[in-house]
Amino acid sequence: MATEKKVVMVTGGTGLVGKAIETVATAELKRDDEEWHFVSSKDADLSDVAATEALFEKIKPTHVIHLAALVGGLFRNLKYNLDFLRVNNKINDNILNTSYKHGVKKVVSCLSTCIFPDKTTYPIDETMVHNGPPHNSNFGYSYAKRLIDIQNKAYHAQHGCHFTSVIPTNVFGAYDNFNLEDGHVLPGLMHKVYMAKKNNTPFTVWGTGSPRRQFIYSLDLARLFVWVLREYEEIDPIILSVGEEDEISIKRAAELVVEAMEFKGEVKYDTTKSDGQFKKTASNGKLRKYLPDFKFTPIEQAIKETCDWFVANFEEARK
Repeated sequence: MATEKKVVMVTGGTGLVGKAIETVATAELKRDDEEWHFVSSKDADLSDVAATEALFEKIKPTHVIHLAALVGGLFRNLKYNLDFLRVNNKINDNILNTSYKHGVKKVVSCLSTCIFPDKTTYPIDETMVHNGPPHNSNFGYSYAKRLIDIQNKAYHAQHGCHFTSVIPTNVFGAYDNFNLEDGHVLPGLMHKVYMAKKNNTPFTVWGTGSPRRQFIYSLDLARLFVWVLREYEEIDPIILSVGEEDEISIKRAAELVVEAMEFKGEVKYDTTKSDGQFKKTASNGKLRKYLPDFKFTPIEQAIKETCDWFVANFEEARK
């Protein structure tokens, strides 16, 4: 008997994680019984019910990976918490409700480690999502993401839907946003080193370099996403991350970028700039129970590959 074809729709499909999933799902882990569609904001405004409905009518997905969100760096979040809350709530509600109405078999949504309580013990794990308020700087975005977990449970309880979610740590890789002012740590460092090398000026890292982060390469995250879509049966979220022992300081991350870019100039630390949260250590114990042998790309190699991509695509890269 022929297996039924899966039609997988990926929202936010042209961003950092979407592009990585496309690379992995259509080549390395390709299956003949899966047809993949990567959609972006150009295809539909997902905050609009009718536009979302039309997209589902057109693609007729049996499975959805939901990555689309209104996102911004620290300063945009501080200023527009209400917008981040309202727009993301609309997007998420439209995706989940339209998936339910169209009989989608499984939805995997992407959350973020910023949703965890601001005051917490470490390492954080999947059971702690709702244990207290998130950090005040981006509470709008965080609560909208938390609500996905609540909706997943409610759709499952009331309608038996298989809606679940994943929580990645700091993702980086090709197709990232390399914005200097408002981007994430690693792509920002890469852009700064590139400019310092080009202009023969010092490379300045903001803060002391002492905060610690778990970085996950987008291709590793993509492999795990595909596994979740195909194999993970729980409704509860799962953290997708390297282990606690793989957490590195911003200083070490900066050194790896300097090495990868072969930068020979001066490196300075501007300690007048805020360090932000010292750490957000997450446990990948649950993931390891399922996949004890999963091999993460060594961070040196992953940073080198990302730097090479950025240099080769400097003109087209988002920045």
